[in-house]
Amino acid sequence: MSLIIDCHGHQTLVPQAHLDFRETQKARLKDSSVPRPSLPEYEDAELHEIIANNQYKLQQERGADITIFSPRASRMEPHIGDSETSVDWAHACNNMIKRTVDLFPKNFVGVCQLPQQVKDGKPVGLEDAIEELERCVNELGFVGCNLNPDPSGGHFSAPSLTDRYWYPLYEKMVELRVPAMIHVSGSCNDCLHATGSYYMAADTNAFMNLMTGDLFADFPELNFIIPHGGGAVPYHWGRYRGLADMMKRPSLDAYIMKNVYFDTCVYHQPGIDLLFDVIDPKNILFASEMIGAVRGIDPQTGFYFDDTKRYVENLGLAPEVRHNIFEGNARRIYPRLDELLKRQGR
Repeated sequence: MSLIIDCHGHQTLVPQAHLDFRETQKARLKDSSVPRPSLPEYEDAELHEIIANNQYKLQQERGADITIFSPRASRMEPHIGDSETSVDWAHACNNMIKRTVDLFPKNFVGVCQLPQQVKDGKPVGLEDAIEELERCVNELGFVGCNLNPDPSGGHFSAPSLTDRYWYPLYEKMVELRVPAMIHVSGSCNDCLHATGSYYMAADTNAFMNLMTGDLFADFPELNFIIPHGGGAVPYHWGRYRGLADMMKRPSLDAYIMKNVYFDTCVYHQPGIDLLFDVIDPKNILFASEMIGAVRGIDPQTGFYFDDTKRYVENLGLAPEVRHNIFEGNARRIYPRLDELLKRQGR
């Protein structure tokens, strides 16, 4: 029987002290006389109650075993503040993930937020991000990271993901044997609704970025997960195959899809059907984003939109393919997760 590994979960509900810490940070940015806040303090019992009544409860009800868990994406907010602000905020968020994992060691495994920053609308160096990635992997036992391709929050001022600006981070990812989920944060652009427009646009743009360079020739062991079903890419798979041909690039299967994976955060059956019709199952990881962008009940089905396991089960996959979607692909792409599960006897 396969483990059900959800590769995309966020800690969207948090102790009040964590929220108060962030508000104090923002106040300090407006008024330098406000003291630098200490990292938030709260009892394990409070954190346990929040997770037990929300993510853990839904995980058990819907039949998942493990969630690859990261801080709330829309609150990463790399566009807010300076190095001090971003590093302290990443520490607060990632430390909370570590505490959650320690409270539920068989149910959650950590993925980190990186303290990326923007100055004058442009991303700055990645030294802080690399240092935090090392801390989270080597000291906290995390198995991956969330990489924001657009720290500006919707103005797309960062270099392409194939640009050498990113290479120091990629080198560290390969050294540490961790993949990245490419995930933007909140939108600062009034024309881009965060979860309806911005996320989809950023996911799609990330794939096109990767098509236009030779990144994986330089980093053949680098792996990315593009969430939310790969944005618009599967729906327009013929367009991207055709563009690769027009650009005299290798076929997508022979190049990009050796290192790029999509998840199943697609909130209806026809969308999941299309994803599996056009994308090789070896490139698909089960995920729900729970508790995430869409939390209501679909009036057409009577089930929650984000109960994505139901959609995958309805595909009637062959046993080996089903195993890989729910477990095998995640263990292959997240080698540190595989090692952790083996230590747990799973």
